[in-house]
Amino acid sequence: MELGGVSVYLSEIATPGHKGFYVSWQSGSQQVAVMFAASVGVILNSLLSTEKMQRWGWRVPLLLGCLIIPFLFRLRKSLAETDEFLARKHRPNTAEIFRSLRNNWAIVLVGTFMVTMTTVSFYMITAYTPTFGNSVLHLASIDSLIVTLCVGASNLFWLPIMGALSDRIGRRPLLFGCTLLMLITAYPAMLWLVREPSFGRLLAVELWLSFIYASYNGAMVVALTEIMPVDVRTSGFALAYSLATAIFGGFTPALSTYLIHISGNRAIPGLWLSFAAACGLIATIFAKPQSVKADAQRELALQS
Repeated sequence: MELGGVSVYLSEIATPGHKGFYVSWQSGSQQVAVMFAASVGVILNSLLSTEKMQRWGWRVPLLLGCLIIPFLFRLRKSLAETDEFLARKHRPNTAEIFRSLRNNWAIVLVGTFMVTMTTVSFYMITAYTPTFGNSVLHLASIDSLIVTLCVGASNLFWLPIMGALSDRIGRRPLLFGCTLLMLITAYPAMLWLVREPSFGRLLAVELWLSFIYASYNGAMVVALTEIMPVDVRTSGFALAYSLATAIFGGFTPALSTYLIHISGNRAIPGLWLSFAAACGLIATIFAKPQSVKADAQRELALQS
């Protein structure tokens, strides 16, 4: 629910014509966390032995993560309501929200499939990279962590750029282009990587996937706020994102490991990425911003 609230908040405080750029920073903040976690991993692996890491070193990132909690509470209390929210005269209660979600289940389903491309890609190129590099490609742990750090930096670089680009050319060109790119290139890229595993190849493949992920996500997150009905914009966004993460994205590391185990094909995670891209492509075809629907309804009313 927090992710939905933050994304909708950014979309409502955005200046005219810059909504994609503003909303992209929600995902951008996640990349700062990825970079910080990878940096801590690199430092700990450089300073501690494997035995010390297994005994107590793995607790250090958890303790560091707890330090941000007071800051988050203070930040939330300091944020003022947006003008768009204050302008709404009706505040739906819980029963009305659930009723609206039920009535708009098709939009939530479309949103879930849009987010599938994002969550699968994100978990693949961040959370799964250290395991894949170490256990599957048999590279040094520190190499995989450095790649993860570079991926976080790449994501942070591309997300606001592509969010801003979506403000200029529209969301759909980026959504269509990136899903097609992932659909076509993910498996060949993974095949090229596993044929001769190396730090350089892992970095190249991960940066390519990072570019596609960030380009898609820069347009997708703001598009998701635009396809949801106003009265359930936050809850609909959060539900779609949570379902995609719980059903598809969150299981990406475990599923990739399992698929490699039963098939013996180390490149098979690329097919899982292609499946996620196909979900995003289909969803993009059916997604339509609520503003476009409202304009069409007003036009029909005038004609009648």
